[in-house]
This record gives sequence, C-alpha cells and structure tokens, in this order.
Amino acid sequence: MTNDLFADAITSEEELRAIYEPPAPLAQRKEIQSIDEMARALIACSPLVFLASADADGRCDVTPRGGPAGFVSVLEDGTIVIPDATGNRRIDTLRNVVRTGRIGLIFVIPGRGQSLRVNGRACVSASKDLLERVTHVGKAPRSALVVEADEVYAHCPKAFVRSGVWKPETWLPSDAQPHPAKVSHAHIGDPSISVEQIEQDQRDSLLYRLA
Repeated sequence: MTNDLFADAITSEEELRAIYEPPAPLAQRKEIQSIDEMARALIACSPLVFLASADADGRCDVTPRGGPAGFVSVLEDGTIVIPDATGNRRIDTLRNVVRTGRIGLIFVIPGRGQSLRVNGRACVSASKDLLERVTHVGKAPRSALVVEADEVYAHCPKAFVRSGVWKPETWLPSDAQPHPAKVSHAHIGDPSISVEQIEQDQRDSLLYRLA
C-alpha cells in the first residue's frame, strides 16, 4: 500500500497548485528577511524552539531545545545564537548544520497561538567570546548554533487552536498514553535491559544530568 501511494504521489508544484488556491496576499506580505524588533521580542519570550535540519543527502531531523524564556540570544545585528545544552550527545542537529549550513526554527511561547518561524544560514561556533555572551542552560555550553535569518514569518495560530495544546482539559491522561520507559524499551530491543532499569535511568537523567 505504501509503495502504491508513493508511486502515485504529486511530483510538481504545478500539480499542487491545481488543488490549492494561491496564498492570501497578507500571508505573502508578512514574510520578512531579517530579525526586526517584533521578532526579537517574540524570541525573548520563548522558552522552547524546534530546530529542523537535514544532512547532505536530504535526511531530515527535528529536535526541541528548551530553557528559560530568553535563553536564545539575538545579537545587536540580529544574529540568533542558540546555546547547546546537556543532552544525548548524538549531535544530529550540529552535524547536519556543519554539513549543509542551513537550519529552520519555530519559536513557541506557552499559551500563545502565534509562533515565529525562522529559516536561514547557520554554523556551529565554539568561540569563547561568543559562549561567554549567551545564557547558560545548566552547564556552560561547549558550542552554540549561530543563525543568520533570511526568512522570518509570524505563523498563524490555527494548528495550536485546532490541537487544543494549551488547554489542559483536552490532554489525554497519562495512563491513556504509552509509558515513556516502555517506548524506549521497545525501541532499544535489548531483552537484557528491563523497563524498570530504563525508567530509573530516565529519572536519574532528569534529577542529575539536566544541568
């Protein structure tokens, strides 16, 4: 079934435009090419940003980065600086940026429907002078992502409204969701490691390795 769907896929922008109307004029006009004061203010309010990147072969990755509101810095010239933080050390995003020099960002503000989308040129920096200027998320960062925006877009709130993501009364109770340790256990696929061991490791990670 999957192969049939890919074989019958839309393959051109012309085919897409045959089923979608052109975007509204305001949707086109509100894209800007650099960080202005409004974008700077939104970034300062955001404690969570999603980073999208791809390697040289087009394999994509999206990862969240979080910290206190304003943990992402915007320098005087509008350059965005995202400090690295203690994580799983897979360095997927950093590796992709080193290979392609591009990144996409979505800044999210809790309780707010509108988000901020930023695409641009990117690099990984370990400059001591730069790292001393950024907000630490726990330990001092070993590196930081530097982003020069060329597309900045205040994204409409429809996805957040439709999902009810900021409405706790719409959330599924935890016992109706897959247990985090059981998810990891299934994906690791090692019978010598128990669910209880994984659960303990996850607790320890948040208790002792968050900073």
